[in-house]
Amino acid sequence: MASIYMLKNSKNWYYCITYNGKKYQGSTKTTDKQSAKQIAESIQTDLARETYDLPALRNKSIVNFTILWQEYIKKSTNAKNTLTSTISRAKHFLPVFQNKPVEDINTLDLKNYQLQRRLEIINNPKNKDKRESEISFKSLNHELQILHNFFNFCIEKNLIDKNPAAGIRKLNTLSRIKTLSDEDIQKLISGATNKLTRDLITFLIYTGCRKGEALNLKWDDVDLKTGVIAIKGTKTKYDRYIPISEPLKAVLSGIEKNQDSLYVFNRNGAKLTDFKRSFHTACKKAGLKDLRIHDLRHVFASKMVMGGTSLYITGELLGHRTTQMTKRYSHLVPETLKKAVNDIWSKDNMESQ
Repeated sequence: MASIYMLKNSKNWYYCITYNGKKYQGSTKTTDKQSAKQIAESIQTDLARETYDLPALRNKSIVNFTILWQEYIKKSTNAKNTLTSTISRAKHFLPVFQNKPVEDINTLDLKNYQLQRRLEIINNPKNKDKRESEISFKSLNHELQILHNFFNFCIEKNLIDKNPAAGIRKLNTLSRIKTLSDEDIQKLISGATNKLTRDLITFLIYTGCRKGEALNLKWDDVDLKTGVIAIKGTKTKYDRYIPISEPLKAVLSGIEKNQDSLYVFNRNGAKLTDFKRSFHTACKKAGLKDLRIHDLRHVFASKMVMGGTSLYITGELLGHRTTQMTKRYSHLVPETLKKAVNDIWSKDNMESQ
């Protein structure tokens, strides 16, 4: 008879099996009760097969994908927005893998899933009359990355030996790097119908912050005297510091502090949670189509790189943890280098030496 129990001061469930007069005990290496029951029953089955000189059905315990997925989400240390996005994207693959034991899922299964989703995206009405090279599969790539991270979690739990998502090639992703001319930037700022939206748009352009970072910014993290903003509780969980430029200082100095709020951007003391609607209004008035709040981060990065700032420093300001993220702006570097060489070796500069 297989049973499970929890030891004092232990997070994992333990199994206790009595078979042929012998008692077997050990850790199931899981905090999930349902998973622990399945593991105990699997061990009992293997003991019975061993008695009759039959090979064990599996070297690993049978654990259902859905049960492990729920545990993976519970233990996730990702930022709230990232976790919300992960759960949302999982709606595509959960119906496909929910009833499978994780050890039975192989690379072919994942490639078949990739093919199925690829066809769904191609046949989406919004992609009608588009060639495949003109379609972005970014969302599908995200789904496979989530699965890759999930299977790494399974490896850490000693449930599988290798990651079935490893080595699956990513599909075409169209770049959404947006940049605005100085004229368009002014049009966008002027298009804001209220000061709060205008200040937020200007702040994001001058700092390259993520929307959530701006909305969570507190006055305690802004030092106008030393000219530094501390960005805390970021998506990457690393604090970073952004220098305050003179135009940005003017914006921040012009924001009246509300005694009832710790936050820089608030509405009558209440913390702002979004400004998507007022941003879209500003875009419409400025005549700018297909522009998202997150694109202002790209505007900042593009301006920095085109102004001669190195990719490394730009990445540090953006809070990128890997250089791969910043390399998307590398196509802007050649023109910057050309300008730098022309400035140094220009006729006027040579004659003055």
